[in-house]
Order: sequence, then structure tokens, then C-alpha cells
Amino acid sequence: MKKNLGLMTDRLILRVLDDGWAKTVLTYFEKNRDYLERWEPVRQNGFYTRRVQAEHLVTDLKAMNAGQMVRLWLFRKEDPRTVIGSVALNTIVRGCFLSCFMGYRLDKDLTGKGYMTEAAGALVEFGFKTLGLHRIEANIIPRNTPSMRVAEKLGFQNEGISPKYLKINGVWEDHVHMVKRNTAME
Repeated sequence: MKKNLGLMTDRLILRVLDDGWAKTVLTYFEKNRDYLERWEPVRQNGFYTRRVQAEHLVTDLKAMNAGQMVRLWLFRKEDPRTVIGSVALNTIVRGCFLSCFMGYRLDKDLTGKGYMTEAAGALVEFGFKTLGLHRIEANIIPRNTPSMRVAEKLGFQNEGISPKYLKINGVWEDHVHMVKRNTAME
């Protein structure tokens, strides 16, 4: 995976970041700390440091180079230096499975404007056409209505509830198992 991988949509730039962007990524997480905590694992205090963000960006690049994931950070075209979120294809499995898990997060002030649908849609297309994946799975807490809307708009299908699936904000949470298949491969 190339560090210069990037995608463009009508309003967004999606790109891979290296550790030189750690301060910008940290600013995003600090701004959205309270908003994101209800949807993500508990973060240790060290998470909110430039050093840890740099380490995460380096780790992501290594995983991308190994073909295990893709994480793209989101920027509005009119402000290409301010991170507004990220989308990722995680735990990419090859062989007869050709599947991964999708995750996404967006700035609290920009929800409901279609940015995440735009970004996630571009990454789904990349996953199917460029990476040759057959399935992309998104597991969503049932009360996370905005996230459910994104998945539904992109054509993900509900395959049921996975009880106590992920530990989010310190609590084992049920998740709706949403899946989109690359029907061009079937």
C-alpha cells in the first residue's frame, strides 16, 4: 500500500497520513473526545498525546503495507489541512474469504451532512474494485442511528444482531451486523 494513496469525492479528499500528521490527528481527537467516546473503546490518557498518535499512524502504515488494512483520513476540499474524520477497512482477510471490517468516524460538527456516506462509499468502491474484496462488514451499535443510516444508504444489508459483540466505552455492546457484498464477483 502506498503512503500516497488517496481518493477524491465531490467534497472530500481521503488520504493516508504518516506520523508527520500526528498533531493534526491529535487535534481532531481532542475536539471530538466527548462525542466519540460513546462509540469507541475506552482510550487511555496517553492516547491524547502527539507521541501516541504518531505511533498509531506508523502502525497503520505498516499494516497497510502488509495488506491488512486501509485507513484514509478525511479532509474537506476547502480545508485540506484539517482532519474531519477517517474511514478504514480493517482485518482484511484474503483467500476464499476476501472480507474485512469497515469502521468510520466523523467530526461531531459535521454529522448529518452526507460527508460520511460520501467517504465510506468511495472506500467501499476502492475495496471492491481495487482490493478485490467480496464482503465488507460494518458492526454498529443499534442506537447509533447516524451510522446505521450511512450503512443503509450504501446498500449494506442487516444480517442480524451480534450480542455483546464489542467492548465500547467500557461496556460489552450488542451490534447490528451490516454487510455489503461485491455482487460483481458472484
